[in-house]
Amino acid sequence: MSDNLNPVLNQTMLRVRDPEPSVAFYRDLLGMTLLDRYDFPAMRFSLYFLGYPSSPGPSDRSARVQWVFEQPALLELTHNWGTEADPYFAYHNGNTEPRGFGHIGVSVPDVHATCRHLEEAGVEFVKRPDDGAMKGLAFVKDPDGYWIEILSGKGMRDLILSLEDPASA
Repeated sequence: MSDNLNPVLNQTMLRVRDPEPSVAFYRDLLGMTLLDRYDFPAMRFSLYFLGYPSSPGPSDRSARVQWVFEQPALLELTHNWGTEADPYFAYHNGNTEPRGFGHIGVSVPDVHATCRHLEEAGVEFVKRPDDGAMKGLAFVKDPDGYWIEILSGKGMRDLILSLEDPASA
């Protein structure tokens, strides 16, 4: 790749039925920062960008928009206006048939402590850290039913090395 091309994975987009509980989930329970929100009244949708920025970013609107789109690994929540008013509206989470999108992953220092925090907040678990063959990681559901993997670097190192070479475990 050319030296003047320095791509950065900027965002993963999830459609959400109601932005209030979704933003609160990622901000309050997973510690993300809401970097910015963009409303498009003519097209009746809003975008919410969340992540783990290393700095607060600029306050000038023009500079801030550019800064958001230069950040690595953001979560973009897209809300199509009106879906929050329909109690039966739901997006496909990718994990029911037909399968497609699977999950996003959030790395934390302590999977068990994070899971206790999420459990106390009433978050629904798909898999707890000590369930199944893959120990030390968990899956929870966000307010729209998307799966979020809760993992740690050390835990994944140990898990992957043990599964690649069971004799070494």
